[in-house]
Amino acid sequence: MHSSRQNLEIRVEQPVIDVDLDTRGLNCPLPILKAKKALAQMQSGQVLRIVSTDIGSVKDFQAFARQTGNALVDQKTEGGEYHHLLRRR
Repeated sequence: MHSSRQNLEIRVEQPVIDVDLDTRGLNCPLPILKAKKALAQMQSGQVLRIVSTDIGSVKDFQAFARQTGNALVDQKTEGGEYHHLLRRR
């Protein structure tokens, strides 16, 4: 009996970033306030990337997404920077 195996490659597509927001060096609540202002100028479905150096921004953006209905697509830490992706509702 002969069985063949296929190699399956799974790719996770990163969303296209429509707007980049640099909030490095700013502390709560400034990253949230700047993100809120940026989202207000964006179209529904567009993606905002926020880069922050405030460790509190991780939980802040989780709560912000829940409260506003904007989707938190991704969060990651690179070095001392926190990257947040929000999709405009």
